[in-house]
Amino acid sequence: MTSWHTREGARADIAALLELWRAADSVPTPTDDCESLAVLLNHDPAALVVAESQGTLVGSIIAAWDGWRGSFHRLAVRPDYRRRGLATELVRIGEDRLRARGAVRLAAIVARDEEPAFGFWTARGYRFQPDHLRFTADLG
Repeated sequence: MTSWHTREGARADIAALLELWRAADSVPTPTDDCESLAVLLNHDPAALVVAESQGTLVGSIIAAWDGWRGSFHRLAVRPDYRRRGLATELVRIGEDRLRARGAVRLAAIVARDEEPAFGFWTARGYRFQPDHLRFTADLG
């Protein structure tokens, strides 16, 4: 039996979501703020999936769809909820949502500093692409 339930994230979750990411030791990015998350929810309310236990957010994933490819961002689980299958459940929900939208290829965006995530994604059947690099620009 799980001790959480999953649902779509909402504007009311934004502050708690930012706290979850800090508690989960997620590598910070320039879009870790209330405004950027509000833009995400305005653009694609179904992209954010959260897990909640007793009124506290304990997990999250962003399952983004750009109309061509699906991608995962911000898979995060509170340390005291790890190794219970929560991350796997969040990814499965994200995969189902993206598949339903037409995605045939998915990418998991993982910071180089998040080495524990490498084994997780590999175990889920995702392959590391050493021949691809990602370039970013902060427009803010």
